Amino acid sequence: MRVSYRAGDGETYHLHLIDTPGHVDFSYEVSRSLAACEGALLVVDAAQGVEAQTVANTYAAVEAGLELIPVLNKVDLPSAEPERVAAEVTDLVGGDPDEVLRISAKTGEGVEKVLEAIVARIPPPRGEPEAPPRALIFDSEFDPYRGVVAYVRLVDGAFHKGERITAMQLGTEADIDEIGFFVPEMRPAQGMAAGEVGYMITGIKNVARLRVGDTLTSRQRPAAEALPGYREVKPLVFCGLFPLDTDRYEDLRDALDRLALNDAALSYEPETSQALGFGFRCGFLGLRHMDIVRERLEREYGLELLATTPNVRYEVELRDGERVEVRSPAEMPDPAAIEQILEPYIRATVIAPAGYVGAVMELCQARRGAHVDMHYLSPDRVQLRYDLPLAEIVLDFYDQLKSRTAGYASLDYEQSGHRPADLVKLDVLLAGERVDALSVIVHSDDAYPAGKALVERLQRTIPRQLFDVPVQAAVGSRVLARETVKALRKDVTAKLYGGDVTRKRKLLEKQKAGKKRMKQVGRVEVPQEAFLSVLELDGGK
Repeated sequence: MRVSYRAGDGETYHLHLIDTPGHVDFSYEVSRSLAACEGALLVVDAAQGVEAQTVANTYAAVEAGLELIPVLNKVDLPSAEPERVAAEVTDLVGGDPDEVLRISAKTGEGVEKVLEAIVARIPPPRGEPEAPPRALIFDSEFDPYRGVVAYVRLVDGAFHKGERITAMQLGTEADIDEIGFFVPEMRPAQGMAAGEVGYMITGIKNVARLRVGDTLTSRQRPAAEALPGYREVKPLVFCGLFPLDTDRYEDLRDALDRLALNDAALSYEPETSQALGFGFRCGFLGLRHMDIVRERLEREYGLELLATTPNVRYEVELRDGERVEVRSPAEMPDPAAIEQILEPYIRATVIAPAGYVGAVMELCQARRGAHVDMHYLSPDRVQLRYDLPLAEIVLDFYDQLKSRTAGYASLDYEQSGHRPADLVKLDVLLAGERVDALSVIVHSDDAYPAGKALVERLQRTIPRQLFDVPVQAAVGSRVLARETVKALRKDVTAKLYGGDVTRKRKLLEKQKAGKKRMKQVGRVEVPQEAFLSVLELDGGK
């Protein structure tokens, strides 16, 4: 957003502000925004204090070489503790607690001091106004009528409406139909100069031809080299997304294409399931990222989706020395060919009130965590660090953490490589047939309780057939748990109104023989409701 501000020295300054999310799943978006800025406001809640993601984003801004201005917000709240929180902030970034700005975005108190600090402390944009133009695409969106709308930071030179431009990485060429700024609504302009942030519309309708991280330059006066762009991000969590209406597979593909336009962390590829049909194997940075993508697909594009159980990326070493990557249970090789399985680990940082340390440690240890260190940020707040398997936190770890600490704990994590683990593939068999969409990868110690819980949920949700249906959880050829969906019994003797009992026995024997024959050739059709209840996150917790 572009803001014009008349400072105390009488000069008018144009400030370009970019808001970023704070959740750990969106650290990639934060890094993209930081690359388009010269400085950052570190906004901390005066009641909550420094949280785990505050620390992570502060380090990201420092690594990007940005000028930091610490700000305490919500000082108008009755529960605000500005002195305590200011001490925590200065312990993190250095400086004097009295220099930390105190504001209230609700009442407007202190906001002008923040604007003065931006003008005084953050350096002006660096760039060469006379050089060939170079603009970094740091975000984008898709307009069904106007095509791709690119959010750009112009580093060098200048662009003008109607000018012919080129994307340096993909080679895409187009004319600038409209160029302008956010104030906060989109306001067209005749051009954009070096150091400014705005938007650019070229009429391109193919979302694959203009990507986040690409460099735009002039066709008549091209730049010699592209801007650094962004490092390629690797998804951490994978799940299958399948349309409930199989005719909407193409709609799902188009929707994913458009979402990926401004979400470079989203990856997807076609996947086929015997039980669910055609869909996509999607990669996300975390569970919150996955939930938001699913919600956007359902709300913005009207899709009804079924998501398989989320899992992480494993590395499997085979006995012949080959190493393969496994992103879904269906890709797991034959157990006889596996030498060892390596699972991804993360270094988790949890900040919580001192009174909940025991609850946090108990939760981390129950999830196979290894304690790294612990230190007090203040007499009442503790930072704990654990090495945890990523697979143990993708489902309900965050919810459990919030529940056990009355909502006060915060979580941040970063990847820390792969480690060997004793993992097995847990299969579900319905009437002796494996259902690929229900398979999960679990630790061998958790295989029995996980299998028992899974078959119990399936037994409650699969409708009864005209014959008994065994529901089994198995590891390889070894069955760990079993439940049976009892057969329906039609009252074949209802038409009888008396007579010899042998008439009733004859009908019952005939029904029994028919059920036996049906069981031999019968195939269980699992309804969508059963997959929803078992595979949906809310039902799977």
